[in-house]
Amino acid sequence: MRERLTNLVGEFAKRRVLVVGDLLADQFLFGEISRVSREAPVLILRHERTETVAGGAANCAVNLAALGAQAMLVGIAGTDAAGDALLERLRAAGVDCNGVVRTPEVRTTTKVRILAGQAHSMRQQVIRVDYENGTPPDAQLNTQLAARLNEAVTQADAIIISDYNYGVAGAETVAALREAATRRGLPVLVDSRFRLLEFENFTSATPNEDEVEQVLGRRLTDVATLEAAAVELRERLGHRALLITRGSKGMLLLEEGAPPQHLAPVGSREAVDVTGAGDTVIAAYTLALASGATFADAADLANRAGGIVVMKRGTASVEARELLSSIAENL
Repeated sequence: MRERLTNLVGEFAKRRVLVVGDLLADQFLFGEISRVSREAPVLILRHERTETVAGGAANCAVNLAALGAQAMLVGIAGTDAAGDALLERLRAAGVDCNGVVRTPEVRTTTKVRILAGQAHSMRQQVIRVDYENGTPPDAQLNTQLAARLNEAVTQADAIIISDYNYGVAGAETVAALREAATRRGLPVLVDSRFRLLEFENFTSATPNEDEVEQVLGRRLTDVATLEAAAVELRERLGHRALLITRGSKGMLLLEEGAPPQHLAPVGSREAVDVTGAGDTVIAAYTLALASGATFADAADLANRAGGIVVMKRGTASVEARELLSSIAENL
């Protein structure tokens, strides 16, 4: 198994993966607590620095690139400062951004996390402020997206739909992806926060346990009910497999025609930061499948990648060498 997984990771650099979805700018504002305000009982932070990193579909693409793949991205960004910073980070990471449509008609969705601490202490998140683009793509933007999508899909070995419900993965886009993927026999993996049931008849999806509860509208109180829910959801979606992430409890793989497979977490059970971990999981899972892995082996690599990234602060990624180290040390 060690040799098999190692060989799969070695294939990652030969793969081109297309990510279609909502681009987010994750900003981290760091500050030192200087004093308490005289105007109100609140802390005053002395600003230290602000960092902008890729979030959402953009973070998924960064993770693909970090794992050695050639990542292509199709989405929308505004012609604003957040969009400029986001595209700069993407290009620096080696992501192909030719499929990104930039327009002044939308605001780049930005999530600002404010981290505070004393002079010599670790900074901790105290609040998040979201600047959302509330306008879904119009007909003209959808036409531009379709053109970029049709061009990129001809070069892809696999497709990831990264849907944060901001409108890029609309019905027209999904229909075009389904047709193109069927024509070329490409695996299509889905990560959708709120609309998973709208992404039927693809290869697999990677919801977390809370998202499964929300989709099915009921609490999953034990392993037996979770397994039954996974069977139901996979059948409703018409996917070949379903990979459910469970945080410190690992993952559950439900493959068509196979019994449920539970994957114990690899590494520490105490996560440092889970921000963007789902993007890392689906990136590794997709790359493995595109490289010829079974669902079980792909889930194993995704589980390892997730265990690595949650030990990093902020929106982070995992490199192929880290995955190889995990295989060497934990098998």
